[in-house]
Amino acid sequence: MQEVISTNEERMKKTVASLKDGFAALRTGRASASLFDRIRVDAYGEKSPLNQVANISVPEARLIVIQPWDKGLITEIEKAIRSSELSLNPSNDGKVIRISIPPLTEERRKDLVKAAKNNAEESRVSIRNIRRDGNDALKKLLKDSKITEDDETKGADELQKLTDNYIGQVNKILEEKEKEIMEV
Repeated sequence: MQEVISTNEERMKKTVASLKDGFAALRTGRASASLFDRIRVDAYGEKSPLNQVANISVPEARLIVIQPWDKGLITEIEKAIRSSELSLNPSNDGKVIRISIPPLTEERRKDLVKAAKNNAEESRVSIRNIRRDGNDALKKLLKDSKITEDDETKGADELQKLTDNYIGQVNKILEEKEKEIMEV
């Protein structure tokens, strides 16, 4: 029974971590190096994560500076940023790439909040599906006479507590992200 609980708790943790990663990539109008976590640059014949070919710094609230370790990669880095879904326009001086983060329009903020809510809802559904899988596993153990009915009930209660806890975490993360997006 404990194995079922711990396996499902691990899956719920991964779901919340995945949501956090997804939210890190949502642009909020404030400069953040995590915006570039998913960008891959064509470097030396293979796609490499941007942070492995350049130093990314945030000297001001609305400015990002990318300093490639190899100056020959500047055009590839610019191309990768332009082709990403971030809608950013990089400029370079031959040594570093500067990206000014424009403030978000009210309409864009609302779209981002809607996307964040959709991501959060997918995470909540995923957590509830994990609970269902756990309950099914407990019922199978009961059917195979590996646990008692009391153990099955206790396990189901424990799964419900875990579900409530992780859904609460998802709601809290969503609330923080909404607040961050709507900040002017």
